[in-house]
Amino acid sequence: MKKINIIGLLLIATLIVSCDSILDKGPLDTFTNENFWTSEKNVEGYANGFYNDISGYASDFYYNTLSDDQAGGSFRDWTFTSIPSSSSNWDDNWEEVRRANILLEHVDGVSSMDADAKANWKGFARLMRGWFHYKLVRMYGDVPFINKSLDITDEGVLYGERTDRDIVMDSVLTDLDYACEKMKSSDSRITFSKEDAYAIKAEVCLYEGTFRKYRSAGDAQTAPDLTGSKKYLEACKDACMQLMNNSNYELSDVYQKNYNSVSLADNKEMILYKAYKQDVLTHSLIDYTCSSTQMSGLTKDAFDSYLFIDGKPLCCTTENTDDAAVMYTGTKIVAGKEVPDTALSLISILKVRDLRLSQTIDTALCYVSRGFIRFNVGMSMTSSTGYGVSKYDNEAIPVEYRNQGSSNYTDAPVFWLSEIYLEYAEACAELGTTTQNDLDISLNKLKARAGLPDMSVNVGFTDDANTIGVSDLIWEVRRERRCELMFDMNARYWDLIRWHQLDKLDSNVNPNILTGANIVNDPYNQDIARNGNYIDGSKGKTRTYDVKYYLYPIPSGQISLNPQLGQNPGWN
Repeated sequence: MKKINIIGLLLIATLIVSCDSILDKGPLDTFTNENFWTSEKNVEGYANGFYNDISGYASDFYYNTLSDDQAGGSFRDWTFTSIPSSSSNWDDNWEEVRRANILLEHVDGVSSMDADAKANWKGFARLMRGWFHYKLVRMYGDVPFINKSLDITDEGVLYGERTDRDIVMDSVLTDLDYACEKMKSSDSRITFSKEDAYAIKAEVCLYEGTFRKYRSAGDAQTAPDLTGSKKYLEACKDACMQLMNNSNYELSDVYQKNYNSVSLADNKEMILYKAYKQDVLTHSLIDYTCSSTQMSGLTKDAFDSYLFIDGKPLCCTTENTDDAAVMYTGTKIVAGKEVPDTALSLISILKVRDLRLSQTIDTALCYVSRGFIRFNVGMSMTSSTGYGVSKYDNEAIPVEYRNQGSSNYTDAPVFWLSEIYLEYAEACAELGTTTQNDLDISLNKLKARAGLPDMSVNVGFTDDANTIGVSDLIWEVRRERRCELMFDMNARYWDLIRWHQLDKLDSNVNPNILTGANIVNDPYNQDIARNGNYIDGSKGKTRTYDVKYYLYPIPSGQISLNPQLGQNPGWN
């Protein structure tokens, strides 16, 4: 059999010599394309490979620091500042498209499966095909839509031009609609089902609807497409309602439980999660946020985005707005003994803010020459901005499993109900159709959990920080998304892309994205760089915006093989 691994416009040499999962073995192996597709068990085994693609806490949370939410030692410049010869962003996603097409092409040949089972697995294959095309479009813009598992004879595609990204996304929507219709429902929260198809459709359609609404020739895109935008936003609402009306799902009582639980099996907020198991499948996220390695801390820009308990932002609240941490002198227990302790406490500041903030960062600042030991056990921590990231940590986990490399075993959310509420509320706001009931069945449930008053369609105030020309309602809906999904799934970066606000990541224009906590009450510590009273979390680095960063560059190796690909704007 032919050995073909990567689809579409990948290296032809790779197409010839590489392999594809369990179907690429030589003649002495058990499975080939001819004898593998014989049972639903084999089909399911092949499909499970896509679940393994979910990186979970390996990279999808906290580590993606290219945003205005984090600064410091792991400061991220733009993903690409020069054209790479090759890129896993390109290769890996095309490989998954090919795997989805292989599955789609072989399901009907499994004679032992009934029609409903075949429809389910074809729906799943199209869900994955659409999902990975969407990821490619987000990064590269125009790409081909590949609807078959290509081989070396498909020269028209291998050496062809790219397809307009809008056309590709319309094909993606067709795939997602098929998946939502044909896939089976399931109570399982660790296998893909119809419910996950709706969750993916909601995310994709919100992205595409807002992307088309806000794009302009000025940010290296084509003109807005308001008709297309409306179609996708309506589709997002419909997908969200399918999940919001599903009694299997409800919000967790505590926000942080979604992120620091040893098991999410009984958490009804989860639509899909990645399960970890102690000493079997583990991650290192907690270790990165509670060890001697300096954390990439929360920025002042992100800190200031959290509302006060009266539901108002910094410019409008009647609560105390002083953000200077207060010097605390007392004692703490270390190794069973009471020892002196001094710390810059945030407790009084956090008491008057959105509850999600106190469940995201530590109650004391930690930075150079002023470490902090979370839960009074383990290592002394420091943060690049002073604000430590506690969102993922759990005091009940033994210290040897918190502080020792890749031994963490808390489960990671993948799709969950709060995301759906956010997507629904935003789609309504962008369509201009929001009713009070729309907010009450979605966003206001998140506000209640965060200890905040309900939002009204008429917001009742205008935030001074809103300088981008959107309505008060849209601005506040976006704020809720930022705070609810802080550090999650690289959401903030892609949100700035689809809103066409990527210039907000220019640190020369927006210095607060590299600024940290107010340490005016620690006047004797001269070992920490400051910007006035605030920690300078830049580590001497800056990030300068260029319009070309809306799209990744096409790897030069691909253009050498197929000059018709061309290069994305600004990268020539």
